[in-house]
Amino acid sequence: MLHFEQEKVRSLLLKGNFGLEKESLRIDKDGYFAHTPHPLPDDPYIVRDFCENQTEINTPVLHSPREAVETLGELNRKLLKTLNELPEPEYLWPFSNPPYIRNEEDVPVAVFSGPLAVKTEYRNYLSDRYGRYKMAFSGIHVNFSFADELLEADFAVSGQSDLQEYKNQLYVALAEGAAAYAWIITAVTAASPLLDGSFLEKKGIGQDAFNGMATSRCSELGYWNYFTPVFDYSDIRHYADSIQSYVDTGLLRYPSELYYPIRLKPKGENNLNTLRESGVNHIELRMVDLNPLCENCLEEKDVFFAQLLLVWLASTPRQHLAVKDQVQAVQNFKNASRYDLKTAKIVIPSGEAYTVADAALHVIAQLEAFYRDFSAEVQETIQFEKEKFLYPEKRYAWIIRKEYGNGFVKKGLQLAKLRQASLV
Repeated sequence: MLHFEQEKVRSLLLKGNFGLEKESLRIDKDGYFAHTPHPLPDDPYIVRDFCENQTEINTPVLHSPREAVETLGELNRKLLKTLNELPEPEYLWPFSNPPYIRNEEDVPVAVFSGPLAVKTEYRNYLSDRYGRYKMAFSGIHVNFSFADELLEADFAVSGQSDLQEYKNQLYVALAEGAAAYAWIITAVTAASPLLDGSFLEKKGIGQDAFNGMATSRCSELGYWNYFTPVFDYSDIRHYADSIQSYVDTGLLRYPSELYYPIRLKPKGENNLNTLRESGVNHIELRMVDLNPLCENCLEEKDVFFAQLLLVWLASTPRQHLAVKDQVQAVQNFKNASRYDLKTAKIVIPSGEAYTVADAALHVIAQLEAFYRDFSAEVQETIQFEKEKFLYPEKRYAWIIRKEYGNGFVKKGLQLAKLRQASLV
């Protein structure tokens, strides 16, 4: 754990690095999926995810939540301008839940050629295994690492002799802690309570649907495998081996198929061998919804809160998760996706059960105590998130259901067109 009681370490606690990945669907003027090729094939920061019309903006590494969100906004505006200049203008769908879907074939698998053709093959496998409707969900991944100067200062007082091994231990422990507590990020960023009826079996295009979830993509409907993964957090090699075991037994075809809200990633090529040999570079949080209430679909305070949570987890005594705790942790993430957080439960590693709202307030109280001497910005961010649990009407999902109900896709399309028109 971080030695936050050391003055130098404490002064550097909030130094970190951030990278954002934002997925969004390209749509036509009527709210259906675009079926045109990716419009920026040579842009290293704007690529494709599962389907050809699912753009993914990847920011470079930045050094604060503000810089990361502002850079995301710059890239987002570049994409919008490009869409506006197409022969038939297209729009960027601002929600995590997809708009109208005619059928599975309406979700166009991304087409890669040459040496990259294996990417299309992999997407076709995912299509067969999970269905394309699930793959049409979009979201934001927050990548975070502690600043080198913080890690070096902490390493100096850690008594350890190998810096990379020290980092590996810190991040593996952090991943275990995040498995137990990062459900709170699901709860504060949930922003997709509405579905078009075409997503569900017995509903039709243009009919709103509400399934009791604040975020469908993080719920049972969303990105989960057909089994509950259990990881070996004893060290980075055992952690990687525990993921590889699911490939070896056929539960996964590739490690990247593991749909879990938290990932540890190496620098460079993202595979398990690199993770074992080169070690951990950063942690990835994959549970953030697109937030249509924000121009860039991401609230800066939510990114900062994620950092505050991770720093706190890295500064507190490690809690080892037994198999039953890891199974419960998956259910906690799913329960935190609910619209009403007073009817679903969280079970913490000690075995105590609370409503999601009460469990969140318990975590926030610990954050308030830990950060009591920090800046006003820290206090304001914690208070901003706290109020979502005290006053549910302040949650994004509740606001969105009220503002975009009774015509979800039509109103969402109006918003998409309005945002694009503001750039012209």
